[in-house]
Amino acid sequence: KTAEITGFRKEEALNKPLVSTFIVPQLRQSVQSVLERALKGDETSNYELEFRTKTNETRYLLVNATTRRDAESRVVGVVGVAQDVTETTKHDRAVKSMAEELRQLVDTANAPIFGIDIHGNVNEWNDKTAEITGFKIEEALNKPLVSTFIVPQLRQSVQNVLDRALKGDETSNYELEFRTATNET
Repeated sequence: KTAEITGFRKEEALNKPLVSTFIVPQLRQSVQSVLERALKGDETSNYELEFRTKTNETRYLLVNATTRRDAESRVVGVVGVAQDVTETTKHDRAVKSMAEELRQLVDTANAPIFGIDIHGNVNEWNDKTAEITGFKIEEALNKPLVSTFIVPQLRQSVQNVLDRALKGDETSNYELEFRTATNET
């Protein structure tokens, strides 16, 4: 399996220095440290390692470094057990990147974007909403949206719209008035 993942045949890998031959330069010191600790009996579990294959493809491995001992319990080396997590890692990084792009889009949108949790407390408050209301993001988060930020005469109708939205019944183009930090509407 190792040959399949790395592209190196067993004969090409045997008797080669592991770290300097097979580990990407930016991780060599860290991997060397893991191996040195394992040689002292301090084993490492679930170490994520970026590995370059023979064809220079990047693979991500989840590695356990275990101390190898002889019959008299003397340390004689390190056994590495690895799981190829390349596809999972690539997927996770793509999802993280997409989430960061969406966060950037929401934060910098030229329209107010706000959100609530199932209890009606603010959990989303973009820059434009902060600009319009005068309430900073930190001041709005976890506060009850309707009773704190909606003008009194619209609270019941806004609450009804939000209650329906929480049940999956969306309303579009609903006009509402926020109370501002200076009590303007």
